[in-house]
Amino acid sequence: MDVATRLTLAHEAARTGAAVAEGGFRGEFTVESKKRKLDSVTEFDREVQRRLATLLREDDPDAAIVGEEDLRDVETHSTIPDSGDAWIVDPIDGTNNFVVGNRIWGVAVSAVEGGDAVAAVNEFPALGDTYAAADDGTTRNGEPCSVSDTSDPETFTINPIYGLSAHHRRKLSEYVDTIASEFGDSRRFGSSQFALSSVAAGELDAAVSGIRLAPWDTVGGVHLIRQAGGTVTDLDGEPWTPTSAGIIASNGEAHDELVAAFD
Repeated sequence: MDVATRLTLAHEAARTGAAVAEGGFRGEFTVESKKRKLDSVTEFDREVQRRLATLLREDDPDAAIVGEEDLRDVETHSTIPDSGDAWIVDPIDGTNNFVVGNRIWGVAVSAVEGGDAVAAVNEFPALGDTYAAADDGTTRNGEPCSVSDTSDPETFTINPIYGLSAHHRRKLSEYVDTIASEFGDSRRFGSSQFALSSVAAGELDAAVSGIRLAPWDTVGGVHLIRQAGGTVTDLDGEPWTPTSAGIIASNGEAHDELVAAFD
């Protein structure tokens, strides 16, 4: 399957998942907690992943499906295979937002070949925005977009991406302090894929995290940023991979300063 076909399939899957999730948004549904009180999962997270996995497997039966939710009736992986093709899906990125009726949530679908992303679609239906990239640039709602041209670190707007554990919250506090003292302003959206998509489209100047993030939270957005002309590394300034213990994603204009501040 060529890259263009993979992008088309990613669009189809993201639209299908978005339609399923929209059917429950701001309605009544079951909410459960996973490991922590704010680590929420809904019936729509599971149903969207089930629909995505089924659709993708029909068109690409040999590819592995990597997804956030553990479904007993659909084979999925929690890590990217070392070789071969794979689809990485986040059925609802921003579940806590979805639960309370906040519109910042989306469906993320990306294709990986031999460990490298080749196509990605992040669909945010309640916002009316779709970010996509194959190997010829990034688009927002079908129009080309690119990272910002902000070059003064003191004017950077940065999204710190963190989870819900006590350790993550302590690290988040440290990063917010660093942003306030050395950069411009901070944003917190509650959706890592939305933060990364925003960097790709020039709506943010950077997104950073000092922890290892899951592939469904990152791979698609990282591909969008790189195709939009940005830079994504680990905390040491080396090229980011899904196994990196931290991420610095930026427009590339002051990336060295970001690495120095958050390393």
